[in-house]
Parts: sequence; structure tokens; C-alpha cells
Amino acid sequence: MSKFALLFLVVFFGCIVAALFYTGAAAFILYQVVYFLNPDDRWWSANIPGLRYSFIASILMVFVLLLKYKSLSKISPWKQQPVFIYLIVLVLFFYVAKFWALAPSVHDKFTFIYLKLVVIVLVAYKLLNSEVALKVSLWAYLLGCAYIGQLATSIGRNSGDRLEGVALPDGSDSNGVSAALVPAGAMLLYYAWMGNKKIRFLCFVCGAFVANALVLFNSRGAFLGTIASSGMFLLYMMFSKYRQKGQRGLAVLIVMIGLGGGLYVTDDLFWQRMSSLQSSDSGERGSHRVLFWMTTFEMMEDYPLGMGVYGYNLLSPSYLTETEREGVPFKTVHSIWFQALSEIGWHGLIVFLVMLGSLYRMSQKAKRFVLSRKDYEKYFHILALECSILGYLVTSTFINQFRAEILYWTILFLAVAIKVYYLHPLSTIVPTRNASTHKQERAERT
Repeated sequence: MSKFALLFLVVFFGCIVAALFYTGAAAFILYQVVYFLNPDDRWWSANIPGLRYSFIASILMVFVLLLKYKSLSKISPWKQQPVFIYLIVLVLFFYVAKFWALAPSVHDKFTFIYLKLVVIVLVAYKLLNSEVALKVSLWAYLLGCAYIGQLATSIGRNSGDRLEGVALPDGSDSNGVSAALVPAGAMLLYYAWMGNKKIRFLCFVCGAFVANALVLFNSRGAFLGTIASSGMFLLYMMFSKYRQKGQRGLAVLIVMIGLGGGLYVTDDLFWQRMSSLQSSDSGERGSHRVLFWMTTFEMMEDYPLGMGVYGYNLLSPSYLTETEREGVPFKTVHSIWFQALSEIGWHGLIVFLVMLGSLYRMSQKAKRFVLSRKDYEKYFHILALECSILGYLVTSTFINQFRAEILYWTILFLAVAIKVYYLHPLSTIVPTRNASTHKQERAERT
């Protein structure tokens, strides 16, 4: 048995024991580990039992929740955050869309997968109930990204100017896998800025693997998403009035190291592909995708409620010429926003946008609350999680990621941060304030 396979089994069964006897959060940590290691698709899987590891981790999460549902529901009610109500509505929209889906069997399959994803997010929200649990979960994600980076580095480019064949359990291609790495940028910047020397060293190691993987995957969408999310957080690091003494100098150092490392891992193939973003040749720069986006509006005139999963693909020969389809029989829409529109209609896209808006409003409340306590570390943590979502959405503007797992993980992470940094402390303050007010009023009456 290989050492890595043995390590995986130790972590797998260790997390099961921890989830049952220590903390339910370990069940979601286990789910994250299995997601990134994806043992069914790795070379070392021949050395481990052929179990359904992802299914076991999912069932463990639900089982732990059922065991502690009453106590967990008191401290983590879903209704406290509207984002979860909108998530459930989106699931219902997918099930209703079955009645007019153009590819009903495909639609049913992916609707069920989407349902399982939403259930995982809902359960995980109840299991992650402390700042420690949140940070461990975030590090499980970051180390998972570093593992993908190490795997990509060991394989190298194997398909022209890109790396193909590194998969995640949701079946993502190289664009989807690179999108999964994008949120790591802002998170690593936060920990490198706020952490101790050991944490900073770990961030630089993970960051090197993640950056090299992004170069090897050579995804233009991931490049733009990384620039948007990491760039936004860097601006806050440099210019925010809430930074502490000496933090600007550290931010400058991190920027210099990051730029140096980035220039080191990039090569001519990478910059050649990124330069196509400005090319006047529409085929080169991928602006053909704008045509695919605009075609969605034509389809919606005939199918105002959406076409269901894979419906756009089936209709593409009727709305796009063979040249416009670039010689392939069917074409996908290549955008999270137009994917939502084509699959579940205008009402689905609107609910998705409202869901993101509701999460942002709750995040703003959480930031104001921690600032009122002068807890600037938590303020920047929330900012980093916001930037992570921004990066993923920018990346997904150019690829279909509406039902991608990592998108909803980033939403989950921010929702948990809102809970542990804002809702939980707020719930302990309000009763005390009410009791004090009641005593004062009674004293005045007497």
C-alpha cells in the first residue's frame, strides 16, 4: 500500500470517529477531503478498498445532523439567512422545469445532483458552528486546492498549451477545475497577511502550487477571476483605513513575493493564450461566446420558462450555423448567468441574483458589526470570503458553473462567517440589553 493511500484511509476513518464523538463539523471536513482527493480517479486508488467514499461522507453528515438536530437548529436556523430560502426555491424551479425540459432524462439526472449539492450545503451550515470549525473547513479547501496544484505540476501540459485530464467528482473539465482554484487566491492572501510565520510559509507553498496549476490549465476565465478577486483584496490590504500598524509594509512584501512567483511560474504559452483576450480575432479571444449569450435571448422568445438542463445544447443547431458552432453538432452557452437563464428561465435567474444580493446584505451587516467591536481581523476575513465569491462569479461568466460544487461552498463559507462573527454574538447581546432595559423601566416605575 502506498503511503498516500494509507494517509487517506487514516484521515477518512479518523474523521468518521471525530464526527461521531467530537464534532459534527468533521463530517463536512471529510466530505471536502474526499471531494478533492477524488480517490476513484487517482492512481493510488488501487491500494484502498473500493468503497463509495463520497456517499459515506454525505450520509455521515446527514446522520450527525439527525443525531443533534434539535441542539444544532437552535444555534444555526436556516431561516436566519435568506440565502438558504432562495437555494431551496432554485431546487424547486429545477423540479418544476421538468414539465417543459427539452431533454427530460438529462434534466432529471442533473436536477437530482443539484438537490444533493444543496442538501450538503444546508447540512454543512448547521454543522459548522464556530470560528475554529470555519477555519478548519477553509484550510481543508485550501489544502485540497494545493493537492490539485501538486497533481497538475506532476502531470504538466498534455494537450497542446493546456493541461487536461485532472478531474473533480462533479465531472468538471480543465476550465471547471481551474475555476475551483480561483477562490483560494484571496483566502491565501488573507492568511498570509494575518497569520504567523508558519501560516505564512504554508500559504506561500499552497499559493505556489495553485498558481502553477492555473498556469498549466491556462483558463482565461480563471485568469480574469483571479485578477478580480485577489486584486480586490490586495487593494483592501494596501489602502483600507482599518489596517493595523505595519500591515501595509507586509502587504507590499506579499505583493512583491506574489508577483515574483507569478512571473516565475508563467511562460510564453500562458501569456500567448492570455493575450488572446485582447485579440481582434473573435475566434482567438473567445468573443464568439458573446454570440452564444445573445442567442439565449432568441431562444427565450420561444421558450420563456427556460429549456431545462442541456436544452440550450439541443436547440443550438436551430439558432446557430455550423460555422458559428465552430464545427461541432451542439454548443453550450458558456456563462453561468445565461446557463441559469436557459435552464430555469427568467424567474430562476432573478432568484439567483436576489440570493446573491441577500447574502451580500447580510455580509455588510456582519462587517459593520465587527467594525463596531474593532475586530479588524474578522472584518478582513469576511472581505476575503466576499472576494472569493467575486472571483468565482467572474470566472463563471465565461463557463457553465451554475451547478458547480465550489460555487456553493464559497457561499456556504461566507454564510458561516456571518453566523459565527455576527449572528451568534448578536444573539448573546440582545437578551442582555433587553433585561437591562426591563430593569431600568421597572426602577423608573417604582
